[in-house]
Amino acid sequence: MQNSSHILVVDDHKDIRDLVARYLTEHGYRVTTAKDGKAMKAALSASAIDLVILDVMMPGEDGLSLCRNLREQGAMPVIMLTAMAEQTDRVVGLEMGADDYLTKPFFPRELLARIKAVLRRTAAMPPQKAALTEDIVCFDRWQLDVSRRELIGEDGVAVPLSTSEYKLLSTFLAHPKHVLSREQLLDLTQGRQAEVFDRSIDNQVSRLRRKIEENPSKPCLIKTVWGGGYTLTADVSRP
Repeated sequence: MQNSSHILVVDDHKDIRDLVARYLTEHGYRVTTAKDGKAMKAALSASAIDLVILDVMMPGEDGLSLCRNLREQGAMPVIMLTAMAEQTDRVVGLEMGADDYLTKPFFPRELLARIKAVLRRTAAMPPQKAALTEDIVCFDRWQLDVSRRELIGEDGVAVPLSTSEYKLLSTFLAHPKHVLSREQLLDLTQGRQAEVFDRSIDNQVSRLRRKIEENPSKPCLIKTVWGGGYTLTADVSRP
């Protein structure tokens, strides 16, 4: 069955590039290969790429730096490959914005499964609304001062927000009236860091509700969607 997804494989080892390209092509993907960062950037300029498979250890600009640059430019899905099995290396790669991480040597079938999982997850993400670049964003009886990262009530009193609370609220305000799953909220707020559990999002939502809801035990602004996640019900405006 033909797959319309276009995969870019970036690795300085030709045998790995050829192996992965051949295997993915056999499974219906379009594949382009690149031996280094320069060739990767040329491929990205020449074609519409849906996902990048990126080796960490390469001559010249390394994969971690390239991953960080990709993340700064947009939401391009990235799967990192590395010969290093250290936990710290995995965490650094995920903190740079990688969607997944695979240690060499690997089975092509496992890589294929991870590609499918990442593409499914990114395809399910709601469309990103306008970024919160305005100084003030209004919802319900609240204003969020983006530059100061402060929540301001009708009485003009600022309510302090922790970093995680601010990221979570900003995510809801960027996607109003969209149902966001726990996994999507983790992706959007925590940069796909490793070893993060769904319960952390539930706890953050509870803390945020205590600050913005009139009755946190019966929330009206951040609703729980059973089996789905959470949604911000309020209209969002910019003064």
